[in-house]
Amino acid sequence: MGKLSQRRRPGQIFRNVSALVSDDKSLPEVMAQGYALPQMIEDLRKYQAELEIQNKALRFSQRAAEGASERFLTLFSSVPLALMVVDEHGMVLESNAMALRLFRPRESDPPLNFLLPLVSEAHSLRVSEAFSQAKSAGTSESSEVIFLAGSAGTFAGDLHIARIDNPQDDLANFICAIIDQGPLLAERRALQESAAALRRRNEELHLSENRLAAIINSSLDAIICVDAGRNITVFNPAAAALFQCPPTQALGSPLERFLPDAVQTLAYNQLSTHAQLGEMEGRTSSGKPLAVEVSVSFEHRLDGDIITVFARDLTARKKIETQRNVLEAQLRESQKMQAVGTMAGGIAHDFNNILGAILGNVELAKQDAGDGSPALTSLFEIEKAGRRARDLVRQILTFSRNETPKRSAIHLGEVVHETTRLLKVTLPPSIELQVRIDAQVPAVMADATQVEQALLNLCTNAMHAIGTDKGVITVKLGSTFTQSLKEERRGISRGHHVTLSVRDTGTGIDPETMERIFEPFFTTKPVGQGTGLGLAVVHGIMRTHQGSVGVKSTPGKGSIFTLYFPPVESAQVAAQMEISFPSMIDGQGKHVMYVDDDEALVFLVERVLTRKGFKVSSFTDPHKASDVLRANPADFDLLVTDYNMPGFCGVDLLREARVVRPDLPVALASGYVTADIEQEARKEGVGALIHKPNDVEELCDIVQQLVHGKSAPH
Repeated sequence: MGKLSQRRRPGQIFRNVSALVSDDKSLPEVMAQGYALPQMIEDLRKYQAELEIQNKALRFSQRAAEGASERFLTLFSSVPLALMVVDEHGMVLESNAMALRLFRPRESDPPLNFLLPLVSEAHSLRVSEAFSQAKSAGTSESSEVIFLAGSAGTFAGDLHIARIDNPQDDLANFICAIIDQGPLLAERRALQESAAALRRRNEELHLSENRLAAIINSSLDAIICVDAGRNITVFNPAAAALFQCPPTQALGSPLERFLPDAVQTLAYNQLSTHAQLGEMEGRTSSGKPLAVEVSVSFEHRLDGDIITVFARDLTARKKIETQRNVLEAQLRESQKMQAVGTMAGGIAHDFNNILGAILGNVELAKQDAGDGSPALTSLFEIEKAGRRARDLVRQILTFSRNETPKRSAIHLGEVVHETTRLLKVTLPPSIELQVRIDAQVPAVMADATQVEQALLNLCTNAMHAIGTDKGVITVKLGSTFTQSLKEERRGISRGHHVTLSVRDTGTGIDPETMERIFEPFFTTKPVGQGTGLGLAVVHGIMRTHQGSVGVKSTPGKGSIFTLYFPPVESAQVAAQMEISFPSMIDGQGKHVMYVDDDEALVFLVERVLTRKGFKVSSFTDPHKASDVLRANPADFDLLVTDYNMPGFCGVDLLREARVVRPDLPVALASGYVTADIEQEARKEGVGALIHKPNDVEELCDIVQQLVHGKSAPH
């Protein structure tokens, strides 16, 4: 009983009872072995009470564990960081809402099952090493990793890894926190851009200051800056030159020292930022008065206004304005002369057609009169006068237009004859013109038109030098061999030269004027009576001819101007001469279309070509001619058209003819064939250029060659 009466622990009692029952012993047998029943009941009751206490503690622990788990899940889900539980194979076991928002912004994006496939290829090795480090060390970090964010593209984030102890599993688990660095990087980039912009602004400010200093120092106007006390703080080099005071002596001085009148007006103009003070009197450092134009700029600041004064010397401007007025007057005179030349050219162009009709009808009248007709003498005189008029018109056209000089080997005797014949018409009765041409004068390389212009300018100056008095102008053509020329002004080479001189018995030229006679726009004539370009043009013409101009003059006795030309070999002249022989012209019924706006010329050409056996269709309206040509392009063997017709260009008609009849020969007629017209004609495939007014036989010969497939000379 003493053994059974001993206190037994409930657990031991429960095990003993269980052992006895398991041995197939009955309860009496157990009790017979010395374990009393009351004692057993008491022990069981105690055991039951202890079990109930343990169950209460267990339920409390379970409730606490469940609460902690709920708090953890709430924290895991709602924390503003992307959190994931990942095993060591990279499988995502758990992920919160922020992680899903970063890696799976849309439902159509792939599920978040594994982390490593969502790391960019460039950073995947670094992330794998971070997991290995976290497994061994417990934690690891990897900054600015580029992750794939499904349809949203990519984002940069910092990866923080911590190992989770898991004794129930051999696999290591990790909790991964990903901090999106996009906003931080954007802010960092914005700060970097702001810093760069600030640096650029500082550099620009520095450059602006340097530019401002350079502008102030290089300005042609005097720039003076003064402070609120009207003391000079900036004094640029132009101000130093204008007021004749070094900047070191001017800085700190009051503004009244140089611009006493400006100070009185500054107070009345500070309401605006800029004011024009106008013309006023300034003073140099020595007290000499200056006429200046002043403007002021005001800059209002908290620490005091800054005033910038701009001063400009009016002496130079007034001088420039005077020169400009003189040049404008000369330009108006030049424009007036150009307008006169243009008008003369227009009149001469129309007069060309009249001369063409006169000369052509004279030729037809000569043919009709016969060899023994008494009218032939009159017809020959008419023809002679018409040819002189034609040559005069050609000269007017030449002088009224600017053409590129075409130098060729010519004899100046012919040029002198043509020019003096034109000059005799304009000379007053009180002036006698004498022409002397030496025999055996060599030829020269020259442009006949420019030589005529130079000779006309010299003769015109001689006529003005004589004025209303009686006098003589002598034009002489000769040659000389020069060793040295004291009267030469523009550098002539020594040797043999052809000389063309103009002597007058006028007032002569004084030594002071002699030094400036070749300057452009210099003239001693009253306003409105000269442009000052005559001798300048002569000098320019002689320079282009590798020649020069010599001048001798005695006041009160007259002047001699001599043009010196280098001669050329006579063989060069002979090589350029072309001898043409008249050919037998037979139209053989070839059909010619002739288009010209002058009815008299059309009537003449139609009669001339008809007599030579051609069939002629003539038109004064180019549009009507174009319509006929389109309707019957195969009926014509040649097209001859005038270049300049009212509202229509002959080249346009040629182009239309090329469209409907590409193989049709064409010829272009003009009263003045310029280089531009010749170039345009060649471009359009013109067979010949006909110069109006031309001889009847020349016109027929050109038509004969073109209709029979031969090229005519341009």
